[in-house]
Amino acid sequence: MDWPLRFGIFMAPFHPVGQNPTLALERDLDLVVHLDKIGFHEAWFGEHHSAGYEIIASPELFIATAAERTRHIRLGTGVVSLPYHHPFMVAQRIVQLDHLTRGRVMLGVGPGALPSDAFMLGIDPAVQRDRMEESLEVILELLRTDEPVTRETEWFTLRDARLHLRPYTQPHPEVAVAAMISPSGPRAAGKYGCSLLSIGATQRAGIDLLGQNWQVMEDRCAEFGTVADRQAWRLVSQVHIAETKEQAYRDVEYGLHQYIDYFRRVAALPMVPEGSDEHPAELLNQTGAGVIGTPDDLIEFIEHLAEQSGGGFGTFLVQAHEWADPHATHRSYELIAQHVMPHFDGSAQRPTASRDWVAENRPQFMGAAGGAIMAAIAKHHDEQAAKNG
Repeated sequence: MDWPLRFGIFMAPFHPVGQNPTLALERDLDLVVHLDKIGFHEAWFGEHHSAGYEIIASPELFIATAAERTRHIRLGTGVVSLPYHHPFMVAQRIVQLDHLTRGRVMLGVGPGALPSDAFMLGIDPAVQRDRMEESLEVILELLRTDEPVTRETEWFTLRDARLHLRPYTQPHPEVAVAAMISPSGPRAAGKYGCSLLSIGATQRAGIDLLGQNWQVMEDRCAEFGTVADRQAWRLVSQVHIAETKEQAYRDVEYGLHQYIDYFRRVAALPMVPEGSDEHPAELLNQTGAGVIGTPDDLIEFIEHLAEQSGGGFGTFLVQAHEWADPHATHRSYELIAQHVMPHFDGSAQRPTASRDWVAENRPQFMGAAGGAIMAAIAKHHDEQAAKNG
């Protein structure tokens, strides 16, 4: 890739049931503060309403709280499930957050991930993607124009609607469309000129289809006159890093089994094959669904993703989880910031080059320095001799 890779997190979040949800949300906020301090670029927060694990119901409320505790990190809705909301209200909330965060907010959108959420709201999953596009079109029109918008659909109405505040960010906050494995995400992103947020990028099928999904994006951009920007493409994966692979495997014994069980029995997305005697971390590594290991393992994995993508991407997002205890989790992100991020943004190159240059020329520098010291000593003796004359 010919540009510095950016890093962030994608926080659903995932908290095993049976614990204090208030403290769980506080841990999530603490993690965002930690990431802000160690130089991560962005964090995205989900919207879910059932199943007990992914307990952020309003990413906008979470962002408002996190923004007050952080200084630099960008904060995104990952994602607002558009069929669950009137599009005018989504646009209003994101513009307000854009002002309150001084331009640090991003709007991620999708059709809704959990069928149980749609069921409770009486929404047929078969219409969710179409409704997402209807809503997205209106939201972008509200953000991009001062003209009143009128629209009548089977599920929302707008009459001469326009936002009474322009966005703080010009022309408006970044808008990203979520994509799993199907082409619906890149089709919508390409049509409306949005960024692409590939949540299922590192599932086995997702890795194999990375290049094809971007081709869909480019084809749709060409069709509708928008721009496909690889640097605005985000890929989400599952990661836990330690100083050694053995330590990483020990760390995730804290919570990986519960996480796998949730995806097997509740979310209906099996992470690893059942019935194996191997360590679940080893199985996850073998499937290519993520990385449990060392910084070098993660560097190799990201380089493989860049190759599979057919030309690179702009941001690598770590899916936030509680595989390890809070201390080991924070340490994992520190190792990424210390060792992985510099590999991809080039920030370690100049210090290394400077050290090597000094080392290579040390005899010359030391000789000159030694000569200067000897000259200073001789000058001092000469001055003393002249005084004592």
